[in-house]
Amino acid sequence: MANKKQTSKSIASKASKVLKSKSSSKTCKSLAGSALSQTKKGKK
Repeated sequence: MANKKQTSKSIASKASKVLKSKSSSKTCKSLAGSALSQTKKGKK
């Protein structure tokens, strides 16, 4: 059964800021990357 939950736009934005931050820990960046991987994919 597939997981259909998706990260909201506001959480995705915050996760992006965490990944860009030089002071964020590896754990924080890992969690942020996980959140971003669950965002809705837009058309390119």
